[in-house]
Amino acid sequence: MSQNKQALIRFHVLDKCFANPGRKYFIADLLNACNEKLQEINPGAEGIQIRQLYADIKFMESEEGWCVELDRLKDGKRTYYRYRDPNFSIDKQPLNQAEIEQVKSAMQILSRFKGMPQFEWVNELSPKLEQAFLLEHDSDTIISFDNNQYLTGIEHLGGLFHDILYKRPLCIQYQSFKSEVAVENIIHPYYLKQYNNRWFLFGLHHDRQKIMNLALDRIVEISKRGIPFIPNTVCDFNTYFEDIIGVTRHENVAVQKIVLAFDKQTAPYISSKPLHESQKTVSKGEEELRISIEVIPNYELEGLVLSFGDRVKVLGPEGFRDLIVGRLVEAVRNYG
Repeated sequence: MSQNKQALIRFHVLDKCFANPGRKYFIADLLNACNEKLQEINPGAEGIQIRQLYADIKFMESEEGWCVELDRLKDGKRTYYRYRDPNFSIDKQPLNQAEIEQVKSAMQILSRFKGMPQFEWVNELSPKLEQAFLLEHDSDTIISFDNNQYLTGIEHLGGLFHDILYKRPLCIQYQSFKSEVAVENIIHPYYLKQYNNRWFLFGLHHDRQKIMNLALDRIVEISKRGIPFIPNTVCDFNTYFEDIIGVTRHENVAVQKIVLAFDKQTAPYISSKPLHESQKTVSKGEEELRISIEVIPNYELEGLVLSFGDRVKVLGPEGFRDLIVGRLVEAVRNYG
């Protein structure tokens, strides 16, 4: 484990200890808490000595750290440590100068990958970081991103990322839109994906032994499950999404060639922003554009086609065409 990562772990352990009003943390307690966490994450780790602990506390109190206001309170001959403000946490503070410099260095490295096909996300990430951290505080906002601040379940994202990273099986209480109660699922987490401004967790269902996805906004509770982790040997997520739109991949359903006709007003949009990487132009006339995509039909594809309303017509295959027609007939019925 790198020294920077180890230090970051220690700072967050100390932060929780200092913010805990229900327990008195003496220097020996702080040392034990740090070393226990380090050994939990990296079994066999040597831990730190008391000199390093004092250096960590000094850094947290410094301007290079978080300028924490720490009380040293006497209990007999011993001293325990506690935040002066019980609501303080380093997680609530803006980046300090050292962290900003680290972000700048990371951005310089990331900028080298711009333009490479497998690093398209860098083009979006860089301006986000610059807008969030590197501009002057009195600068006007010059860019915005699609974001739903009221999205539920987003609080699970950071924890799930680390659960995947450290290969920790999970017990997830999950309530789908179709269920009135939450159901327990034992999941070996492998992958996180965002689609349509929602986040999804992909993993192996322990009992069913198949890959499933869970929307984070439908997760009720997550807890660790003390069972051996099953590594991912059944799914390559680099290719898992190639034949679908969205996140739903039905088992035992073959790829189909979907042919769509768009009116002349929508044609330029479809040409400049393909529906899928497999999109091909079948024909292009003055009144319509016909394209084909090769995908596994799913709910997300239905929603995408329906979102174009009367500007698109499904030409084939017949089964998918009939499904969309049925949806439109039901929509008309809803208006009486």
